[in-house]
Amino acid sequence: MRLHCQGLSCKINVYKIVVLKRKVEYRMFKINENYLKLPGSYLFSDIGKKVAAYTEAHPEKEIIRLGIGDVTLPLAPAVIDRLHSAVDEMAKAETFKGYAPDLGYDFLRNAIVEHDYKARGCAISADEIFVSDGAKSDSGNIVDIFADDTRIAVCDPVYPVYVDSNAMSGRTGTYHPEEEKWDRVIYMPCTKENNFCPELPKEAPDMIYLCLPNNPTGTTLTKDKLQVWVDYALKNGAVIIYDAAYEAYISSENVPHTIYECEGAAACAIEIRSFSKNAGFTGTRLGFTVIPKELKCGDVSLHSLWARRHGTKFNGAPYIIQAAGAAVYTEEGQKQTKEQIAYYMNNARVIREGLTNAGYEVFGGVDAPYIWLKTPENMKSWDFFDYLLTELNIVGTPGSGFGPSGEGYFRLTAFGSAENTIKAMERIKNGKAE
Repeated sequence: MRLHCQGLSCKINVYKIVVLKRKVEYRMFKINENYLKLPGSYLFSDIGKKVAAYTEAHPEKEIIRLGIGDVTLPLAPAVIDRLHSAVDEMAKAETFKGYAPDLGYDFLRNAIVEHDYKARGCAISADEIFVSDGAKSDSGNIVDIFADDTRIAVCDPVYPVYVDSNAMSGRTGTYHPEEEKWDRVIYMPCTKENNFCPELPKEAPDMIYLCLPNNPTGTTLTKDKLQVWVDYALKNGAVIIYDAAYEAYISSENVPHTIYECEGAAACAIEIRSFSKNAGFTGTRLGFTVIPKELKCGDVSLHSLWARRHGTKFNGAPYIIQAAGAAVYTEEGQKQTKEQIAYYMNNARVIREGLTNAGYEVFGGVDAPYIWLKTPENMKSWDFFDYLLTELNIVGTPGSGFGPSGEGYFRLTAFGSAENTIKAMERIKNGKAE
């Protein structure tokens, strides 16, 4: 090895090189380890993977999808017309829209108030409406404004987002796979014995999730029964997260379309709504959350907390989508979307009657687009899923994916086409795919 020094050149023969080791300390970023506690992947991701694998292996099979609650009818003509005109507005300098207002455009918020609340005698104001890109986002994000040690109560079975979003935030404790439960979650079993309606929890929760009409069971509560929950929340200092994504499907008398039809609800309830199921916006994404200013924790308004969160982490739903959403509330928009809802509820009737005639025990499908059925011969939910997929080429949703009380049950959706819905019932009746 030759060393060159300034003004000096020397040759050194090196027979041995001694390497001195020294301890090196590495610094590494940290992750949210609560994600590692989550069991498996998201329910509908598991279903998608199973269906994709089967389809790849059997490309010749015609699969009827009655699993994920995705609509199949196109957007209503009134909505499409407004979408087109809104896009045209974006092409002109004088009508171009940039960032949307944080909480939503007034034209949409005012339409929501007039049709969804004022028309039902509810004193909700436009500035209590927070427009978003959908109910799923709001259901998962609403936990941001609550304390880390908040104790939640959920129906069992339940829409997975409620529990999973709290698990991600570290509120649910330890997951016990043998019981399929988290030890800090209060479960309210919804079974055949209680008509799939939750009973007041024995332990006092801080936050209560109610989805009515219910996903996945398709059941609902009368106004008097919902009032019991409002009174309970007020008495126990709890807040109700009320998911009303399916209210447009209610046809029974004395079933409230909003929790604010109940006395005192504005002081204890947050309501989350969606345009996905009532107007087919699953692909265009639009929803809203209602937080009355009356709802407080001590002297702190939850409205102000959510406004801060919303303004910081969300840039607003696109103008063209909000314009389309407002078209839902026009005379033509209401007429056309109600026709679509009737179409899906006719599918629900076909499924109910088809399953009943085939000997299945069936629930739901009256005030909701979901049918909840008992699996035959005490078959496990995922085993029944495999049977329907491989033998009848029908996709549904295993009840156990919604919670331990869903084991032995199965959910079918009415959001398929009328043709496929009829075909699926024929396959179930005949016990074969063709």
